[in-house]
Amino acid sequence: LCSESVHPLNLFHTAYAQQKPVPPHAKWGILAIQKTKEKYPNVQVIDYLHIGRISGPHSSTERFKLWLKDNSKEFGVFINIEFNNETEKIIKVTFQETPN
Repeated sequence: LCSESVHPLNLFHTAYAQQKPVPPHAKWGILAIQKTKEKYPNVQVIDYLHIGRISGPHSSTERFKLWLKDNSKEFGVFINIEFNNETEKIIKVTFQETPN
């Protein structure tokens, strides 16, 4: 018989509890990176920050900041992805460059 401290079911629960859940903004972050690469095809994304969500009655906006690098410079880009709350259909994606 297995002792309680090494029972396989206990190991499973320990491993499962240590896993972090996927945040709800993760799919929007992937989309933000894809859209940024479309707009800036010759840059490398070197950093990523989820700023937060602005929720409205019919649509919400996920906000991100990506730090980009090309051959001659580094710069930041704020990306806002507005989507329909019910369908999650994208309404618009906006970009705003920033030097820092």
